[in-house]
Amino acid sequence: MAKSAPNPNGAPITLDGTGSLRPPREAAKTAYEYFSQHSEPARAGRFAIFMPETIVLLSAAAIQRAVTRIAHEIAERNEISADVVLIGIQRGGVALAERLAGILAGITGGPVPCGRLDVSMHRDDLDQRAAPKVHPTVIPFDVSGKTVVLVDDVLFSGRTIRSAMDALNDFGRPKRIQLAVLIDRGHRELPIKADFIGKNVPTSPAEKVRVRLGEAGAEEEVVLERKG
Repeated sequence: MAKSAPNPNGAPITLDGTGSLRPPREAAKTAYEYFSQHSEPARAGRFAIFMPETIVLLSAAAIQRAVTRIAHEIAERNEISADVVLIGIQRGGVALAERLAGILAGITGGPVPCGRLDVSMHRDDLDQRAAPKVHPTVIPFDVSGKTVVLVDDVLFSGRTIRSAMDALNDFGRPKRIQLAVLIDRGHRELPIKADFIGKNVPTSPAEKVRVRLGEAGAEEEVVLERKG
């Protein structure tokens, strides 16, 4: 017979709580059955609470259709195509800007300059954040007198766009600035509105929009994540 530690109340402690002493093999079997019945459901339920609900907003084909439509709208809005340049906002807007530039070149019959802009050092919350991770800014053309189409994947509060316009001032004085986004999810905190939108998506502030575009080995899609 296996020994058991005494209970403060005087009864011997056993794994099944019956108060009886059992041989080691039988006690181990009892313990396995007990925890299988009582622990696993609670553990599964506890983890299930934190599993986010994922909703696909745009598939790869839908993304391509939306980007093609935006490119045609940019071409229609700007008759002098030679004056149009695209600048993707690091990081999400870069792949989108490059894809738009390729489609626009096919529409207009000429190359469309495309650059990338980092806005990390122009954010209005620098004093509330750790040292920002700065990505390359590459604008190999003069923006002065041009129609600059800023490109980003998701438009939310508008603060990133404000930062982008501040950063753009370091490179010249554009004739005009337009904004193209793949997703407009609302909740603006500044008076900023996109000129070209792939899809309007009503969201709550707690939800997250994930855009997977141009990532090596990953399926292209846009998903909405809700807390489970």
